[in-house]
Amino acid sequence: MNISIVGCGYVGLVTGACLAELGHKVIAVDNDPKKLEALLQGHSPIYEPGLQQLLDMYTREGRLQFTSSIAEAVKKSKVIFICVNTPSLPDGSADLSYVENVSKEIAENLDSEYRVVVEKSTVPVRTGEWVKRTITKHAKENVDFDVASNPEFLREGTAINDFLRPDRVVIGTSSERASSLLVELYAPLNAPLLLTDINSAELIKHSANAFLSMKISFINSVAQVCQRTGADVKKVAKGIGLDHRIGEASMVAGIGYGGMCFPKDVAAYIRIAKEVGFEFDLLKATQAVNNAQRRWPVDVLKTIIPNLEGKKIAIWGLAFKPHTDDLRYAPSLEIIKLLTEEKAQIFCYDPVAMDKARQQVPAEVVMCNNELETCQDADALIICTEWPQFRGVNLLKVRESMKTPVVIDGRNIFEPERMREHGFVYHGVGRG
Repeated sequence: MNISIVGCGYVGLVTGACLAELGHKVIAVDNDPKKLEALLQGHSPIYEPGLQQLLDMYTREGRLQFTSSIAEAVKKSKVIFICVNTPSLPDGSADLSYVENVSKEIAENLDSEYRVVVEKSTVPVRTGEWVKRTITKHAKENVDFDVASNPEFLREGTAINDFLRPDRVVIGTSSERASSLLVELYAPLNAPLLLTDINSAELIKHSANAFLSMKISFINSVAQVCQRTGADVKKVAKGIGLDHRIGEASMVAGIGYGGMCFPKDVAAYIRIAKEVGFEFDLLKATQAVNNAQRRWPVDVLKTIIPNLEGKKIAIWGLAFKPHTDDLRYAPSLEIIKLLTEEKAQIFCYDPVAMDKARQQVPAEVVMCNNELETCQDADALIICTEWPQFRGVNLLKVRESMKTPVVIDGRNIFEPERMREHGFVYHGVGRG
């Protein structure tokens, strides 16, 4: 099938590469000259395990092409995926200006041949109806098209696997013709399909992310109780998660969720509910707990070292999660901001995210070459990202390199007893 992808961000690029893997011919569009140049030269502009290999394979075979022209993409495609950014506005609502601009340009290039325009970006419920009105308004008379919603459920760091081995594929449309075409498109996955109306499909995505965010904030609240009672949040979470009605996924205490999806989608869902007359207080509490959790490492550190001015603080991990270089809403950035306000000296290490971080943190923040260099003569270490390589570090060397062996483990990657045996003053999240 001939497919076009408008927008080569995380969702668009992974979707395009994986559709090529399924045997389709894909033309991907982006209007960022720097990103497009990188793609045309065969380089992925984002770090995502397995993505570069797919780009290499399918650009070489001609199944995946890149262009700046929506007109070219529309003319060559049967199905057009809209994968542009929908960032949060100050009031929490989604900025749909990119969706609107793309919808207009798609409309202007439709002809008599039937096409399906698919929302892949996360958008508020009823956006599909608005996209259809927008296309109808700007298209020639008697064009033949349908609009569908096909939300993505990709996790950064495991996005390729999530696409190729999904829990489910959701297809929302009122058109049997569009539904049949998209079922055929995804047939090679042999995955569970949920066919529904477009409004329900849009709401499924926001609801799923909101629920997962709520689970994270719940266990982080439980961690606060564990901290005050001597309980171990890991054991509590295990006991809760073994209940099949609850499950262990996302039941992991830490310094809060980050990335683009959860913070943006929780804020958008609160706004969506408000616009239809409902105050979603549960999600407001979820949001408040997450914001507070980001401050936890610095609050704990100040109980040990009340005056942080001039103190050297090491930070392991900058990306919001391992296996990605994404810093959007990363807890590390909030922690660096708080430490900067305390006039601390900050030394950081992340396996892949430091180049992007340099553009977002104060110039005086030092980027180091490895974990041990970061800890040299440090007064404390804060762990912000659970990169696997951190778990295997030589703790004796870390202890010897630090000025004072204070570790604030925001991701609970170490066991408290083992850390104390090595001579560390150790604080995990909700671990006594």
